Amino acid sequence: MAYFDAASAAPLHPIARQALLASFDEGWADPARLYREGRRARVLLDAAREAAAEAVGCRPDELAFTSSGTRAVHTGIAGALAGRRRIGRHLIVSAVEHSSVLHSAELLEAAGGSVTQVAVDRTGLVDPAAYGAALREDTALACLQSANHEVGTAQPVAAVAEVCRKAGVPLLVDAAQSLGWGPVDGGWSLLTASAHKWGGPSGVGLLVVRKGARFAAQGPVDERESGRAPGFENIPAIVAAAASLRAVRAEAAEEAARLRELTDRIRARVPRLVSDVEVVGHPVRRLPGVVTFSCLYVDGEALLHELDREGFSVSSGSSCTSSTLTPSHVLRAMGVLSEGNVRVSLPSGTAEEDVERFLAVLPRAVTAVREKLGAPVASEVVREEDVLVVDSLGKRCPIPVIELAKVIGDVPVGGLVRVLSDDEAARLDIPAWCEMRGQEYVGEEPADQGTCYLIRRAS
Repeated sequence: MAYFDAASAAPLHPIARQALLASFDEGWADPARLYREGRRARVLLDAAREAAAEAVGCRPDELAFTSSGTRAVHTGIAGALAGRRRIGRHLIVSAVEHSSVLHSAELLEAAGGSVTQVAVDRTGLVDPAAYGAALREDTALACLQSANHEVGTAQPVAAVAEVCRKAGVPLLVDAAQSLGWGPVDGGWSLLTASAHKWGGPSGVGLLVVRKGARFAAQGPVDERESGRAPGFENIPAIVAAAASLRAVRAEAAEEAARLRELTDRIRARVPRLVSDVEVVGHPVRRLPGVVTFSCLYVDGEALLHELDREGFSVSSGSSCTSSTLTPSHVLRAMGVLSEGNVRVSLPSGTAEEDVERFLAVLPRAVTAVREKLGAPVASEVVREEDVLVVDSLGKRCPIPVIELAKVIGDVPVGGLVRVLSDDEAARLDIPAWCEMRGQEYVGEEPADQGTCYLIRRAS
């Protein structure tokens, strides 16, 4: 098997495994105690904190270890908002943040606060000026990920941090995807990360609060981790996390160049090997090992199963792989095709021959899925004067798009096709199909059931 889902969880680094096993013998005692076993545990914890702080570029006393990256985000946002509650209860986030940030934003809104989502362009990039425009007198905090977890786009953190600094607003950076590759530049105030993203053990997060940033930890007071992460520290896992972070940083420059070449190869060759593919994410400002693309007329879940049978573990942002049956919020915010979405995220050490084998396997996997969907239940097609109506109610994407593609040639140039669909993914996929196929997307209108999408044949 070739594991190509490092953006979800990177394989445990050999250094992490060694440090974890070694620390079980020395790091089991309470580091707050003064007897010998406690002092040994404290030495390990302090050394790990210093190593992690050096990698982040902060002071050791600014860094706390949490039980996960998600917990670090929730604690960081809640504490920063509480620390600036006299300023106001307005939060700024980008539209493509990790769900942990967006869930914190929802909680703030439910409690009476307000949230502004900053839009991104088609590559997933935010405009620093848009953050400036979103700032208000009552803005307590702004959040921005350093790099996107689904498409790999790297954000202009330093520029956004400077905009926020001039306004006196702290910026929290979710660095989960990028910290293993290098420190986050700019004058940010808070930072979060997760060890299992860089090859450390799961269950260890980092929360950094710069000196001078107002912060009021929420929940019951606990004396551990500066009161920011209650509960007994998992010292073996923390030691392994810090050791692996130092190890991957030592390898980062060389490995980043190698993985970037491999992902550039995938980005360039997939559109030549597979028809009707959209490669998404910024072509230059992106993580070294992440490449994402979407395939027309493909069910994402079926494609993942085909690739799994061929020996490849990848992930997807397609709606058909989600229990909610809605497209990825990241792809939706970017306005790109969501159906048949595949995210390839290469872990360190990925072999070139595995990438070549993936490129050899992908075309037949896509073809197999398309063949299975090539004969869907016939659409109910009727003509209303010079308009063709396609009834795709009750059918999940990509079926509505497939049925649109089959009938677009049946109307004259300038004629309209009306597609009825009750699948939320159609709102994203039909306009994306029009852009890829050179047809005109007119818009949508309400229908008795679902939504009616209007497409004008342009060529």
